[in-house]
Amino acid sequence: MLTLARRYLRRIDAVYLALCLLCSAFSVVGLFSVGYSQLGGSANKASVQFIASLLGAMLAVIVSTVDYRALARAWPLHAVVAWGLVLPTLFLRNLQAGFVVIGYDAGGTSNYSWYRIGGMTFQPAELAKLSFILTLAWHLDRVRGRVNRPLHLLALGAHILLPVLAIHIQGDDGTALVFAGIGVVMLFAGGLSIPLALAGLGAAAAGGAAVLLTHPGLLKGYQFRRILAVLTPEDPALADIAYQQNKAAMAIGTGGLTGQGLFQQESIFIPNAWNDFIFSYLANALGFVGALAVLGLLGALLLRTLRTAAASVDLLGRLIATGVFGALFLQCVINIGMNLQVLPVIGVTLPFFSAGGSSVLMVYLSVGLVLSIGLTSRRSAGLAAPID
Repeated sequence: MLTLARRYLRRIDAVYLALCLLCSAFSVVGLFSVGYSQLGGSANKASVQFIASLLGAMLAVIVSTVDYRALARAWPLHAVVAWGLVLPTLFLRNLQAGFVVIGYDAGGTSNYSWYRIGGMTFQPAELAKLSFILTLAWHLDRVRGRVNRPLHLLALGAHILLPVLAIHIQGDDGTALVFAGIGVVMLFAGGLSIPLALAGLGAAAAGGAAVLLTHPGLLKGYQFRRILAVLTPEDPALADIAYQQNKAAMAIGTGGLTGQGLFQQESIFIPNAWNDFIFSYLANALGFVGALAVLGLLGALLLRTLRTAAASVDLLGRLIATGVFGALFLQCVINIGMNLQVLPVIGVTLPFFSAGGSSVLMVYLSVGLVLSIGLTSRRSAGLAAPID
């Protein structure tokens, strides 16, 4: 068994996997600290994170040994499963079906994108995100060299827009924004011309602004106030909606160089510190050094993902790895922007660090895809023999 493990680690990008495991270890320790200092000594969040990370790492290892091209070709299977789970949440709201609740509102913000199964919750959009990357990569690979032709561009636009609209209808606009960003990044990787991209982004921005001006009801009241809270955080009328971000900014600001320390009962209370605002908590507990460590680990992961994309032996692998990069990058930027009070709160978690079993498992499945692409590249270069 040890011999097989050593052979496996020599053939894959072991550094990439190690970076993921370091992020998870960092997260588990941080969540234990959150549980001790802010959740009355509860270890539940950290325990779930530890189990999800362990299972996720095992899944990543399994997926890494599967040909990513076969997974992309199997898009009808995983697309039907993923979107078959998403679609009921578009119409059903907190519907009890035995021990399962469909369209569960986990955060109390009209976001009905969850299933509640017993005492656990599952967000099918995370699985759909992975399927979306695979199917869009397959689509772009089929039209290589013809992406900028009008009919192909319209088909690709529909391929991106329909999932974005579905997630928006669920009420999860943060994840919808990530889907849109993944689509744009992958279009660039697939050969979209820069003039067309700029024209498209300009048209989307103008169209979005026009829609919001003519149909202001599309933006929920609390969403509009969250945007105002970023622009005018000191406005007393926005004290309730800005409270979370104000506390997060205070926590980051008082962390100093080395922080207030982990497992401190007197640490600043940060609402939702275990999930969307784990970065603020770690910056307070571990200071600038700890925040820099988090950013360094995530930055190294992103660069390693791009490195795998650049070294891919085919366009399909490059597109998939680029899609994974886009998902991770956008979540990091949006989440940290929320914590720094430069972006409104839209419910986007920090990969690997935020508590959440389903999101951790899906991130590790993405990691498995990147490892598979890297393994194929190494085999092609004669650096790795097939794993027995």
